[in-house]
Amino acid sequence: MSLLKVTNLTKKFGKFTALDGVNLELNAGEVLGFIGPNGAGKSTTIRVLLGILKATDGEVKLFNKDAWQDAVDIHKRVAFVPGDVNLWPNLTGGEVIDLFIKLNGAANKAKREELIEKFDLDPSKKCRTYSKGNRQKVALVAAFSSDADLFILDEPTSGLDPLMEKVFQECVLDVKRQGKSVLLSSHILSEVEKLCDRVSIIRQGKIIESGTLSELRHLTRTQMLVDTKLPITGLNELNGIHDIEESEHGMTFQVDTTEIDAVIKHISPFGISRLESAPPTLEDLFMRHYEGEKDIGGVR
Repeated sequence: MSLLKVTNLTKKFGKFTALDGVNLELNAGEVLGFIGPNGAGKSTTIRVLLGILKATDGEVKLFNKDAWQDAVDIHKRVAFVPGDVNLWPNLTGGEVIDLFIKLNGAANKAKREELIEKFDLDPSKKCRTYSKGNRQKVALVAAFSSDADLFILDEPTSGLDPLMEKVFQECVLDVKRQGKSVLLSSHILSEVEKLCDRVSIIRQGKIIESGTLSELRHLTRTQMLVDTKLPITGLNELNGIHDIEESEHGMTFQVDTTEIDAVIKHISPFGISRLESAPPTLEDLFMRHYEGEKDIGGVR
């Protein structure tokens, strides 16, 4: 069942088209990675989902309700964490967390205390004394303490150290196990790769790829290192071979994943003494979409 469905979303600011026919779908118990560089349209899409901006065209539904008209009802079931959290300077972190939890309508004190400890947050300090990372922690503790059905996270680990990023990842997996859904907007590709069931890549306001990681990996290349007893010939004549380099350790090259079988058959007669391959990563896919792109316009 779709908790979130975006169909042909267009958002214009005057003559400038920030979002151009965006389609997104998020099902119950699923984590969707929403990735793209700054300026691609991620945050604009999220503002439309939250009812902060009104779509110029298209349909945006959360829990089968209209994102703009039914924003108040939708917000009762949504927890949102932005990439740059602004808090009331004279309140303590604990007071802000309690306020957010109260607004959400749930009060799980045990969960609140557990998360404060996990994120190593001092809730007694005034928010004006917090670093950027600590402000993010306040928002994350408040979000994951709530009983939301949908978590919309826009660059949520901005300012966190690697240890706290790991705690964040555990929190995401925990809510997923509970059957909750997460929309994770991020440019940290390793984070998306660890957490997400499906990925949608946005560029210049358009979704250019969507699917599971396994579905998208057919577009990427596998890195290979081969050492053989006899010198390999004819490799550069094969389809799908890129960036051949020779070193004292052997020959390295990239191969389109669909051509691996043909490549192995070609090099086997030369007597393989060493063969290493690195699976394609989400970063490989992402970078291939931006190869040669010097200037990517748009809004974040």
